[in-house]
Amino acid sequence: MFILFPFITRGIGPCIMEQNLIDAMEKRHSVRKYNSVPIPSDVVKTLREEIERCNVRGCLDMQLITDHPDAFDGIVSKVMKFSGVRNFIIVTGHEDEGLHRRAGYYGEKIVLLAQSLGLNTCWSIPSPNHKKGGYDLKAGYKTVCMIAIGYGIDQGVPHKSKPMHELCEVEEPMPEWFRKGMEAAMLAPTSMHRQKFKVILEDDGDVVVNPTGGRITRIDAGIVERHFELGAGKRLFHV
Repeated sequence: MFILFPFITRGIGPCIMEQNLIDAMEKRHSVRKYNSVPIPSDVVKTLREEIERCNVRGCLDMQLITDHPDAFDGIVSKVMKFSGVRNFIIVTGHEDEGLHRRAGYYGEKIVLLAQSLGLNTCWSIPSPNHKKGGYDLKAGYKTVCMIAIGYGIDQGVPHKSKPMHELCEVEEPMPEWFRKGMEAAMLAPTSMHRQKFKVILEDDGDVVVNPTGGRITRIDAGIVERHFELGAGKRLFHV
């Protein structure tokens, strides 16, 4: 039914090869329909350990909630055609200018780890029923988004991407590392698959990802940053 990479269950850290995450990035598609198979305890432990590391680095409070079917039972979830969701990650943080971008960047780190562990995921705006999910919201913190997680009825389907030249600004000839970063960025999940972002290679060599829509595309920008780094093979963003 699903495949676990044996070395992953012994801890995260350097034992997860970057290539495994790139493979996960290429194979991952949004899944909204889930079966009732529980997530094994060792996989839950692995995810929670990495979530805690990301919380510290990203000044966030992400929490993995298991076996709570009510959180995705609201009207928003029905409109988005979710069904069978029993597990989810709630992404919260103290509201500031960079919160949504950090939520996307570190949330996608967990999403790709989950895919490498044989799980399926889907990003979502908070459902009106999300407070039924059995998690604690810290005082002064804001719920940014939710991520459904579990074993899907299927593996989802790929979506058509915009041409690369519409999603970036770069002087020709395009550096190879930038091209690889863009190929990864084009696989990033974005709101309604609209890809409202622009990746810019500046004269000093810095890379900037600009959201080109509303607030929710700030989350998309963070997701794109994580994908771009994996494709480019180097750390580029101070998130």
